[in-house]
Amino acid sequence: MAGLRVITPPNVEPVSVAEVKAQARVDLADEDTLIEGYIRAARETLERLLWRAFITQTLELTLDGWPEGSEIRLPRPPLQSVTAVRYITEDGTLKTLDPALYVVDAASEPGRVVLKRGKSWPSETLAPAAGVKVEYVAGYGDQASNVPEPIRQAILLLAAHWYEHREAVSDGRMVEVPMGVWWLVEPLRMAGVA
Repeated sequence: MAGLRVITPPNVEPVSVAEVKAQARVDLADEDTLIEGYIRAARETLERLLWRAFITQTLELTLDGWPEGSEIRLPRPPLQSVTAVRYITEDGTLKTLDPALYVVDAASEPGRVVLKRGKSWPSETLAPAAGVKVEYVAGYGDQASNVPEPIRQAILLLAAHWYEHREAVSDGRMVEVPMGVWWLVEPLRMAGVA
């Protein structure tokens, strides 16, 4: 079993409140906080859909045990760096895997932690659940301008759509997400990663 959690969230969003307000043709500042929430929700939704990290963030992948092969694939590319690979032994001791045992492949998507030739994962018995934890940094960078434009435009469309359509049903009809969002992000989906 595997789990993924955000340890340090992004410090900025890929689009600004001003950009969403321009998209939705809003002039007042009364609902800026609401729009901020829509932006955050749109980013998180699209990060899950695309299985990517947009703005630099620190993540932790948790596994019940070591993989059978020589690599650990790290979800939510692009990978920037690996902070640490840790493991918990059966008696509850937290240990850090020696970085000399592995290489970090940030060029692949998704990025990977790969054992060096002739090396193996520790043979100690792990805790029965969540025994391996990989902490890493992922995302296109620290600034909104680093995020690919199709992703930025999809977030902009989705946040503005949610602002304009606050209910799931309008005039007795379902309000669907604009097709343009899917056209923008579909080429970026990670096949086989999610």
